[in-house]
Amino acid sequence: MTPSAPRRRDREPVLVAPVSSEPDVFALRRDAKAVAQAVGLESRDQVRLATALSELGRDLLRPAAMTVVFTVHPEPAALRVLLQWADDRHPSTESLTAVTRLLPQTRYEPAVGSAPGGRIDIIFPIPETAARNLKVEQVRAALGSGSPASAIDDLQAQTRDLIAALQEAHAQRDELERLNEELTETNAGVMAMYAELTVEHKDVVERFSQEHELALTLQRTFLPATLPQPPGTEIAVRYLPAASITEIGGDFYEAIETKRGLLLAVGDVVGHSLKAAIVMGELRHALRAYAAQDHLPHVLLEQLDHLLGLHQPGWTATVCIVLIEPDNTRLHVANAGHLPPLLLTPGAPARYLQEHGPLLGLRRPQPPAVSHPISPGSQLLMVTDGLIETRDSNLSDRMQLLSRAAEAGPEEPEGLCTKLLDTFGIEPEDDIIVFAARLNPPEVS
Repeated sequence: MTPSAPRRRDREPVLVAPVSSEPDVFALRRDAKAVAQAVGLESRDQVRLATALSELGRDLLRPAAMTVVFTVHPEPAALRVLLQWADDRHPSTESLTAVTRLLPQTRYEPAVGSAPGGRIDIIFPIPETAARNLKVEQVRAALGSGSPASAIDDLQAQTRDLIAALQEAHAQRDELERLNEELTETNAGVMAMYAELTVEHKDVVERFSQEHELALTLQRTFLPATLPQPPGTEIAVRYLPAASITEIGGDFYEAIETKRGLLLAVGDVVGHSLKAAIVMGELRHALRAYAAQDHLPHVLLEQLDHLLGLHQPGWTATVCIVLIEPDNTRLHVANAGHLPPLLLTPGAPARYLQEHGPLLGLRRPQPPAVSHPISPGSQLLMVTDGLIETRDSNLSDRMQLLSRAAEAGPEEPEGLCTKLLDTFGIEPEDDIIVFAARLNPPEVS
């Protein structure tokens, strides 16, 4: 009798997670770290996988569910994560590029033919012993035993990961500087040593680039995953980090629907460092919490100012808040030292809404918000100074250039954001946020 072939072990999923809301993305990030830890990945690789899935989850987030399946493959030993959806969504180039740099074995496959849908397949090598001895039931039990985390818990977890990533990046940068010094001191006669250091130098550069990409991707997870689209309102946003790879910044934006209307905000923590990014995350989450209490814009600024002085003394930030009434016929502006928003009204010249108060963190009162009427079809543009400010230019002149470019740009917010980035955002010296909205009475849209 011919012996039967050995039976192949079934590849039973460790976890199947539907993702259709922002809390689902937070849960996916937590579960990804837990699964990565269970299969024996180092802490840095746990953060790398969790950050990549958080980035893709936010980028692909839609009301319709996307399914994320975690499977352990014994031969070759690997953790496979498969993201699948059945509608016309697709990953942005920015997110897919960032994830591929973090996890090189990432493959995106759109649906074949006319049917909608697509999938992203991620393969992460794991220790052979972990794959051989893994008990799926134990991993599932560990995933189910944790208590639900709050938004603050998620923010703190992301902050800890961001700190670790930046510390690793800084360590790699210090090592790179040390090697550069050695290369400089190497004389032409020691060619063998020079060749050895060159190989090591290349490896450190590559590792530093990966860690900085991880830090930037983590930083993006502090920003909103989705934007509201109230009736009559179109909103678009672009975020572009500085071209420099030395530090990360504290630019942020927010859009929140409240009982008083749609709240739009753009801000910038003064400075470029890990700490600036952390302060930015605290301000943005505090703004969401305070906005739920339906305060006027200038009251929100005073609350943020108090919070900054209480928990982050010595730090300052600029924040501009615009509240748009539900019928889209009037807006209210409160501005703590930020660039003024630009209002483009059909048939009239573009104008900056110049009202502003002191920076946050100075413990000074904010003036009351100022209201302005809105004509149907008006556009509102809010930016951070990285879009227009350069070392050798006059800020007032650059603001006028921005005004003229916005007047000549597309009426659709998406097109306007793209046009302004193409015009002003080449090799930026600072982080850039471009936030645009087009406003019509709800019955017109």
